[in-house]
Amino acid sequence: MIEIDAQGVVEFTQELVRVPSTNDPARGRSEQPAADLVEAKMRAWGWEVVVEEAAPGRPNVVAVVEGGGGEGPTLMFEGHTDVVTEGDLSEWTVDPFGGEIRDGRLWGRGSADMKSGLAAVMYATRALQLAGPFPGRIKVCALADEEGLMIGAHHFVNSALSAGVDAAIVAEPEAGEICAVAKGALRLRVDFTGKMAHGAMPQHGRNPIQAVGALLVALRAYQDELQAAHPAHEHLGEVYVTPTVVQAGSQEQVNVIPAVASVFVDVRTVPGVAHKEVADRVEELAAFDGIGSRLAILVDRPPVEVPVEHPVVTALAAAHTAVTGEEPVYGGVPGSTDGTVLTHWGGIPSVVYGPGGKWIAHQADEFVEVEEIVRCTRVFAEAARRFLTGTDGSR
Repeated sequence: MIEIDAQGVVEFTQELVRVPSTNDPARGRSEQPAADLVEAKMRAWGWEVVVEEAAPGRPNVVAVVEGGGGEGPTLMFEGHTDVVTEGDLSEWTVDPFGGEIRDGRLWGRGSADMKSGLAAVMYATRALQLAGPFPGRIKVCALADEEGLMIGAHHFVNSALSAGVDAAIVAEPEAGEICAVAKGALRLRVDFTGKMAHGAMPQHGRNPIQAVGALLVALRAYQDELQAAHPAHEHLGEVYVTPTVVQAGSQEQVNVIPAVASVFVDVRTVPGVAHKEVADRVEELAAFDGIGSRLAILVDRPPVEVPVEHPVVTALAAAHTAVTGEEPVYGGVPGSTDGTVLTHWGGIPSVVYGPGGKWIAHQADEFVEVEEIVRCTRVFAEAARRFLTGTDGSR
């Protein structure tokens, strides 16, 4: 088994957690300090590093580590440097940016999602490099804005840095599951336009709220229709069509029929559901006599599915078994990750696996088991070795 720096990966995770790398310009926060930490560590190891801004102050940090063992494939390890806000501090029992280790757990915002995963892929690559020559190369990518519009991943796939990447392992927290499939996300906004009028004289107006009500009822029926046409996926569950925001009128003027109203819809899909067809159908359902409607697509991240027979998946599965002594458990990503962008837009087969609980992300008192950080680092190093040398039996 490849020897890793167990103490180093845990301590570096702590360093990263102690940086509040939320995208919050009002508080002077961004990914920049976390990206600086990553870059400094990579350069200290003598790695070739490229830094490109996906947006001002929001850098992607990419290291290319040549194996020195001749020609071979290119494996990408991916993590992101941003975290979501800590939220209401009264809900935390620990410092959200303290990086405290207690009861065998490392606590803090981003500990699971996903600074431990980012540290693990870095230290796994370093361990493989120190273990001796290997064919091909590894690209270690710390990208910006996964928690937002994934501009870091989009920038990466549209840049020369993505050229030649054969496969990617995304180190999101999945509680030991190997996730080669991820649910799709389609977010829509429907704006209705009517005519303002006094509440006492509704005959002089056109009430867009009536169209909102009709759409909400229709969306529930459409969800049932989609679920009947696309049975629950083994790892991803059901298709969901969920209205999340409704805007209309003013509490200060409840006697006024508003001129405009809006509905926001979050659609979660499984393989086989075409997003364009869903958007077109929602646009049809929004039609209401006398009320104008306009649909906008805010986010379009199709579901992705990589065959479990793909070499990157088989290498990861074999590594998991070699390190843990347990058979791999396959699962699915309930949301979307940078892997969605890498696979759908970049054409890079990806699989998601990393330290941390599957459902702990974005919660107060976020944590990751210290033992799991170390274990995943070992798995990543072994998975990279097997993929790059083709010793997983897949090729």
